[in-house]
Amino acid sequence: MSQLKSVQEKLRLIGVLRLLKKSYTYDELSRITGLPITVLNRYVRGKVLPSAERTRELLNLLLPYINIEEEVRKRIKFDERGFFDNMPVLSDTALMSLLAEEVAGKYLDRDVDKVLTAETDGIVLGTHIARELGVDIVYAKKKKEVGVEKFYEASYIPSASGSVMTLYLPYWALKKGERVLIVDDVIRSGETQKALVELTRQAGARPVGMFFLISVGEILGHIKKEYDFPVESLIRLD
Repeated sequence: MSQLKSVQEKLRLIGVLRLLKKSYTYDELSRITGLPITVLNRYVRGKVLPSAERTRELLNLLLPYINIEEEVRKRIKFDERGFFDNMPVLSDTALMSLLAEEVAGKYLDRDVDKVLTAETDGIVLGTHIARELGVDIVYAKKKKEVGVEKFYEASYIPSASGSVMTLYLPYWALKKGERVLIVDDVIRSGETQKALVELTRQAGARPVGMFFLISVGEILGHIKKEYDFPVESLIRLD
């Protein structure tokens, strides 16, 4: 194993421990791992890194205790009207790192060149996934920025809205022939995501997949019928 790979595994273990620490006490983690609380505390705080052998042993031991979908559902907050807030998910860096690792693993064989999303909430998820894939992230904006000469443009009408929205993507963001993974935190009606596909195709690039943290209602099934590439979400909400 290369030195870089070894360090990455150790950092992954620290992320796993930090995530588990939100649900388990140090005493419980000590019983699970057989390690002293003081040692676990040093790992969680990043003060000490375990050996490569211990890292592999602990990952094999601890990963079965983590269910990404369940962890995401636990963090989604609903108000009395049924609207939800997913910021507790997006702001949990340990959880997002593990989620991105899982998602990236599904697209390694698709040779992704870029991750594309729309401002603003999709940027967090997109950044984590792009980092795991080792590629750049680009994102479409709702306004043209000064300093950018040319844009790709895609307009759409949001559901239950009488206004036309337009997404703008700088010409330099995507190149002809690039393979693009489109991501977003939530898909409700699909108009924004369809606009991202349109922007990708305008650039002569190729969409190779869509991933969403949350899909609402039956929209995912409808979107899947329109495209010949994988379209999926981690969880579905009614």
